[in-house]
Amino acid sequence: MTQADLIAALPEGRLPPELMTLHAADLLALFGLGLIFSAVMSLLFMPFLARRPSRKSMIRQTRGLPPEERLLAIARILGHLPEGLRPAAYGLEPLPGDDVIEREALKATSVFKAAKVSRAARVPRQAARAAAS
Repeated sequence: MTQADLIAALPEGRLPPELMTLHAADLLALFGLGLIFSAVMSLLFMPFLARRPSRKSMIRQTRGLPPEERLLAIARILGHLPEGLRPAAYGLEPLPGDDVIEREALKATSVFKAAKVSRAARVPRQAARAAAS
């Protein structure tokens, strides 16, 4: 059996030829479905793509809290309590004022950023040294 005989033996389409072509209304319906799908997908991905507030702004949002709670909130935000605030947190010194707490916390965020940048700058140099060896 040749290919032409095989094609000739295939049954004809079951739908009328008018239904096999796309018309303007069909294209508009597909476009509308695409818009609805993209809107639903954007709503689903919105929480993952939203910007997180910076550490500075999160620290500044703790301004109205009592000093003990503010120290705890700053420790949670930074992942550690800055060195200058530790004695006050453990009751070895009196609790500092709001401006001192904020200054120490913001200083710790800038030190954290500097350490992160210097660590990122070291990695390519170490890789280059290892490749040269």
